[in-house]
Amino acid sequence: MSDMARFGVSMSADLLKSLDALLAKIGYSSRSEAIRDMVRSRLVEEEWEELGREVVGTITLVYSHEVRELTEMLTSLQHRYCHEIVSTTHVHLDEHNCLEVLIVRGKNRKIREIAEKLISTRGVKHGKLTTTTTGRKLG
Repeated sequence: MSDMARFGVSMSADLLKSLDALLAKIGYSSRSEAIRDMVRSRLVEEEWEELGREVVGTITLVYSHEVRELTEMLTSLQHRYCHEIVSTTHVHLDEHNCLEVLIVRGKNRKIREIAEKLISTRGVKHGKLTTTTTGRKLG
């Protein structure tokens, strides 16, 4: 831990009380670790905004496999973006619904484009792009 730097943070008593309640609920052992995670999360958001930046993430889809031609459309889109889609996992939630998680890697703009196309496909009940980082720049 020799590369750690210490600094002070000022905030209102009410905000600190709310922070402590949140940290207790989540299970953080210290304010320092929670603040480090918050800073890392914001830095990841910034990475995703840099033009032309290579990023990683997941696209999660929930859909009914009974919607006519939906499975074929999703598969076709995935083949179109095979260079950015690293892996997929498909789970049958029940007799009607499926969950699909796609691990994606590529330029931020292209990954957002892929997510928007998949999520907006007719028959997809819910979709979400979750952004993360390779971690190369974060401490």
